Amino acid sequence: MARLAAVLPLLLLLISAGCSRSPSEQFARLSEEFVYSTLAWSPITATAVGLHRYKNQNLDDMLDDLSPANLDRQRRFYENFRSRLAGLNRDRLTAEDRADLSILEDQIALNLLDLDEIHSHLHNPTIYVEALGNALFSPYVLEYAPKPARMRNIMARLQKTSLFLDQAGNNLLSSPEIWTQVALEENQGNIDLVDKTIRMAVPDELRDAYARAAQPALQAMRKFQDYLRNSLAGRTDADWRLGEIYARKFRYTLESGVDASTTLQSAERELPQVRARMLDLALPLHRAQAPAHKDHPELSGAERDNRIIGEVLARIADRHATRESYMDDARQDLAEARAFVESKGLLKLPPHANLQVIPTPEFMRGIYAVGGFSPAPALEPQLGAFYWVTPIPADWPAARVESKLREYNFYKLKLLTIHEAMPGHYVQMEAANNVQPATRRLLRSVFGNGPYIEGWGQYATQAMLDEGFGGHSPEMALTFAKEELRVIANTILDVRLQMLNMTDDEALSLMEKQTFQEHEEASAKLQRAKLSSCQLPAYFVGWRGWIRVRDAYKQAAGASYSLAGFHDRALAEGAVPLAVLDKLMK
Repeated sequence: MARLAAVLPLLLLLISAGCSRSPSEQFARLSEEFVYSTLAWSPITATAVGLHRYKNQNLDDMLDDLSPANLDRQRRFYENFRSRLAGLNRDRLTAEDRADLSILEDQIALNLLDLDEIHSHLHNPTIYVEALGNALFSPYVLEYAPKPARMRNIMARLQKTSLFLDQAGNNLLSSPEIWTQVALEENQGNIDLVDKTIRMAVPDELRDAYARAAQPALQAMRKFQDYLRNSLAGRTDADWRLGEIYARKFRYTLESGVDASTTLQSAERELPQVRARMLDLALPLHRAQAPAHKDHPELSGAERDNRIIGEVLARIADRHATRESYMDDARQDLAEARAFVESKGLLKLPPHANLQVIPTPEFMRGIYAVGGFSPAPALEPQLGAFYWVTPIPADWPAARVESKLREYNFYKLKLLTIHEAMPGHYVQMEAANNVQPATRRLLRSVFGNGPYIEGWGQYATQAMLDEGFGGHSPEMALTFAKEELRVIANTILDVRLQMLNMTDDEALSLMEKQTFQEHEEASAKLQRAKLSSCQLPAYFVGWRGWIRVRDAYKQAAGASYSLAGFHDRALAEGAVPLAVLDKLMK
């Protein structure tokens, strides 16, 4: 009894300590549990964000477990976690907590929708190919440890490649033809990555060990290539269109508070407005460039507009890089954009000199046909960040090369570089890597809101031009207006293809005849729209969202408003939904 009396005060103290945790502290523990549990299921993602060990496991040596049993465990986790979050008292959480809670709830809903209804793991071979490529490429390119240690991580993952691809083959029931074709192309990129790129970088003392690890992995990749070509290619009854599921995925992915149908209506309403603005920009240029055409009085309506705008855009497109200079031109554009941001003081630039311009990895070129951005790891922000530029293949015929270079001409390549790197995704992601605490940073990095991220890329480009980048050139303004049309077309494409059975011909007509895209660009965008869903509208939804947030902030700030102050404040939050950002900025 005396012993019990002695222990009782300690028990009461422990219970009291647990009960005394504030709602924010309780939520922080839940958020941390979610982030680290989901990263532990995906060692590939964990390496990319800088989490190398967890619960005595070396995640850098592991591949994701996509077996049916593990996917079922994930499903139960999400269902249980949804119930736990539902029990929270939102009113007692801080605004920052509520922002994180909204991200968690939408991520859970999105993952359950995929596991229960979309079934990507049963029908999309690209998720396996791209996951494997990233598993091998991240240790190759991210210098989180000395090269020999990272090569050993790669070799450990190579030893698990056969099992990983066997899981893929066992899971996949059928696949749309386009998904299988892209998986074939990207899997060949993985083969080349292992057999050529990484092999050439292996230190001499590890060459024999690498060869022993690579041989069965390459055999498994080639076996999977045969499986894709000879087995899965014959099972095409899966549909890349989501149909009625799309509206729910749209809601959970974009987190905009506006549904897919309303967003489509907004985009279609804006398309003629932007075209009218383009005509106003094009007419003076057209009169200077082709005075003999006299603004084509023989034509009327959309046919006349298309002719005038198209002729001016064609003249603009004449000024472009060569296949050989394309990558170097992007690097020069990056230096020019950085100097402009510094001279104008548009925002606080990252202290790290960690941005590199590199070719897009081959295993990602199916969806990144033009370029992209890969940020520095959230937990290791000092490591490399990469602006990917997709090189023009050496075997492309001259006409296809010219189509690509005309689309990404002198002006458009600058706009791409602003969007992807400076002050677009690179600056935004670097700012996000300063979010504290680390769990919040990880949450808003791994599950960052697409409209916030892509919308910033578009908004930042507009801000650069508004401040005079390009010398207020009418050619640059018209090129950017064409990009605005493309952003609008992205939304129309995604919603109509996924929900309303838009045909390929209708999609190409929209892009080539109404939004002035080169055939090569239009064809690549159509492929991208079939490979993904709810990503293409992020540009339109996010761009408009950023403008709304800025205008509301400016009105509230009054005389104390500064553009740089707004940028720094908004970027410091990380990639939260824009409707949430608006509340956090007040």
